[in-house]
Amino acid sequence: MKSRQIAYLLPVVMRRALGSSSPLEAVLGVMEAMHAPSEAALRNFHDVVNPYAAPERFVPYLATWIGLEPVLDERGRISSGVSRLRELVAASNRLAKWRGTARGLLLFLEIATGLRGFLVDEPRPFHFVLTLPAGAAAHRRLIERIVSSEKPAYVTAEIVETL
Repeated sequence: MKSRQIAYLLPVVMRRALGSSSPLEAVLGVMEAMHAPSEAALRNFHDVVNPYAAPERFVPYLATWIGLEPVLDERGRISSGVSRLRELVAASNRLAKWRGTARGLLLFLEIATGLRGFLVDEPRPFHFVLTLPAGAAAHRRLIERIVSSEKPAYVTAEIVETL
């Protein structure tokens, strides 16, 4: 906010005291300088909340805004890297639509790991077997956290690796 805009907010009696070298001009100049960093941050706020443009250190925080904290490790990361976490945050609306379904779980796992080929088999009611594709072993803990947080509470799950 510019000092003239701030001055306009002052009562009329104070505005009359404005002059080229008045103490009030100096105070308004300081107020303008103090507002500048906040205004710059607000001008660029859309970049901060955009998962693709946000600073790397801010992406885990964005993930907590949409309920992804159960899949983050103790350091606030996922094993497949920050680019995969950005994709998860960006896809959160789609993931929420399919939450609690096999389709939603497969979509979540594919986005989180960048791998395709996960299979869900339901051999009996309220139980499923998730078969991992080749290369998924490196993300086993992440996959377990995702399955635990995304499956319905009344369903049991078993995770098996392909041979």
